Amino acid sequence: MESTKNTDTLSAKADFRRKPEWLKIRLPRGFKTTQVVGLLNEKHLHTICSSGMCPNRGECWGNGTATFMIGGNVCTRACKFCNVATGRPAPLDEKEIEDIVESVLSLGLRHIVITSVDRDDLPDYGAHHWARMIRRLKEECPGVTMEVLIPDFRGRTDLIDLVIAEKPEVISHNMETVRRLTPSVRSVATYDTSLDVIRHIARSGIRSKSGIMLGLGETREEILETMDDLREAGCEVMTIGQYLQPTRDHYPLQEYVTPETFEEYRLIGVQKGFRHIESAPMVRSSYHAEKHVH
Repeated sequence: MESTKNTDTLSAKADFRRKPEWLKIRLPRGFKTTQVVGLLNEKHLHTICSSGMCPNRGECWGNGTATFMIGGNVCTRACKFCNVATGRPAPLDEKEIEDIVESVLSLGLRHIVITSVDRDDLPDYGAHHWARMIRRLKEECPGVTMEVLIPDFRGRTDLIDLVIAEKPEVISHNMETVRRLTPSVRSVATYDTSLDVIRHIARSGIRSKSGIMLGLGETREEILETMDDLREAGCEVMTIGQYLQPTRDHYPLQEYVTPETFEEYRLIGVQKGFRHIESAPMVRSSYHAEKHVH
């Protein structure tokens, strides 16, 4: 597999158990973290903060932001980078909508991110559930801004339009990786379908956002090509972060990319015209999400 040929990266066969100093994770703690964890347990809610082992969850919770995962916590897809459980999901639980609304109000959150597992078992892939969730939050939590990180809905624009119609402030859909690696990393989604989803969102006038991971074996040229593809599709906000291999059974980590290289990509993204770009080892899709609204 071709390396990035960049002296700012470590060995292309990095051991995911031995992280460099800049990837040392600070465990979430503090009063707000205790509140969030307690309420999530009480309501049996799921967050990608926990399911995805996000390293920034303590910082986000402390800043009044949380990412809720709807549609349950079992995904119908088996993407090789993802730590969310794969299998046959339970039927949709409409109560999760009310529980999330109550949680947002109880925690006094200022900004929320909603994401979901893929629900390919459902005729509408969960799109109507998505629309109901956004609508209830808009009705019951005035003043709270919202980003929704949606699945591809198999590229069906009529289903994407159900989300667009509810007018969240930001609609995000992640590319995850570069074109060449997409078939190896993602189980169902394709590179071009994801680009089409971003393009459709951008044409609606709602702020569009996407993200990729580094360290999967992509080259510098492929990263720049993906940035160009996103800009051509109208994407306004981009996140770039380090892939962290969850277990030995997941897609093998190829390299750790240094903070200096991430900063270089951030500056390139600014030059390419992204309205906002987050690029650093610890960045995840919802990192500093509250800033992407404005």
